Amino acid sequence: MREKIKVKSPLVEMDGDEMTRVMWHMIKEKLILPYLDVDLKYFDLHVKHRDETNDEVTLAAAEATRKYGVAVKCATITATDDRVREYGLKRKLPSPNATIRAALDGTIFREPILVKNIEPFIKTWKKPIIIGRHAYGDVYSAAEMHISSPGKAEMVFSPADGSPPLRKTIHEFQGEGIIQGLHNTAVSIWGFAQACFSYAYERKVDLWFSAKDTISGTYDAYFRSIFDRQYELTWKEKFEKAGIEYFFTLIDDAVARVVRSEGGFLWALKNYDGDVMSDMVASAVGSLAMMTSVLVSPYGCYEYEAAHGTVQRHYYRHLKGEPTSTNPMALIFAWTGGLRKRGEMDGTPEVMKFAEALEEAAKDTIEAGIMTGDLIAVARPSPNNRQVNTEEFMAEIARRLREKLTGEE
Repeated sequence: MREKIKVKSPLVEMDGDEMTRVMWHMIKEKLILPYLDVDLKYFDLHVKHRDETNDEVTLAAAEATRKYGVAVKCATITATDDRVREYGLKRKLPSPNATIRAALDGTIFREPILVKNIEPFIKTWKKPIIIGRHAYGDVYSAAEMHISSPGKAEMVFSPADGSPPLRKTIHEFQGEGIIQGLHNTAVSIWGFAQACFSYAYERKVDLWFSAKDTISGTYDAYFRSIFDRQYELTWKEKFEKAGIEYFFTLIDDAVARVVRSEGGFLWALKNYDGDVMSDMVASAVGSLAMMTSVLVSPYGCYEYEAAHGTVQRHYYRHLKGEPTSTNPMALIFAWTGGLRKRGEMDGTPEVMKFAEALEEAAKDTIEAGIMTGDLIAVARPSPNNRQVNTEEFMAEIARRLREKLTGEE
């Protein structure tokens, strides 16, 4: 085998949980380390290790991402009461994704991985729909309270300069209920808008932003005002010259437009809306495992991950020694996305070419009819179609990658 490709700067690696952890190690051992000389700054975000370190490992991983600039992340468990019992955890820790996103701020861009033999369920879609999801605030860092008796719930803001507090009644409870308080910041929203306009301009695609300012006359309206101001101040002339468009529409109208569109645009959404709609887009093009995801931080760093969960059901089968047919595509593209960005930032085109070769090998495998169970169920019928297990699928990708890089079959 030829000499390994040198990755100039370190890459932050965040390990994860369950079946995605199993596949993550397969990818690293079979598709990455045989070809790359790379300094991986490793952080184990397994739910037990997060519990043992009181989540300090998650914060350390976020800090390392800011330091080194590029990270790749496996899928991780967000502990529920059932998970606390299952893993014997001390307590429910917050979502590791929410912790990392709070530390890095920024915008998540998610884009489907398209292959020729899997057509979108929405037949009008001809081009990818990119989701731009704000990665700060909203329900993911909300304050919540359970109300058990009658009383008045208020929202209170106490100015730091000592002026009188501002108060607003949320609800006069006559009995049991719940309340939730959301927040966001002007700096984060401005950065979100900047990232979306920049990404759309770079990709030369239209930018849609949607919220519900007719109902949320302060919170959602503030998002809209920042997008509108930034467009007028900075982007209008650039967009017009590039032949692309920015427009705002209410989110319910946007959903109706999206399912009738041809795709080929960036859809900017608040945190929760983006979470939901990115899964919708992923499912509509074939599988949740066919979606790339990158967090673009205003600190100048990038975190690439899979957009799906830890594939719990397959993991339990794996533990019993049963074969699984689990799709690793989003995990592979987390690695390739991170490596491409690392190569771009380091000025090492050979690393970028490796990432491209690995993506091509993965897509070529599917287009040859060799697929995991989730894909074969939605692929165009062909006598060449063959469902394989996880290991076999990985081996087919490895064979095609080796052929691309070395000429050896």
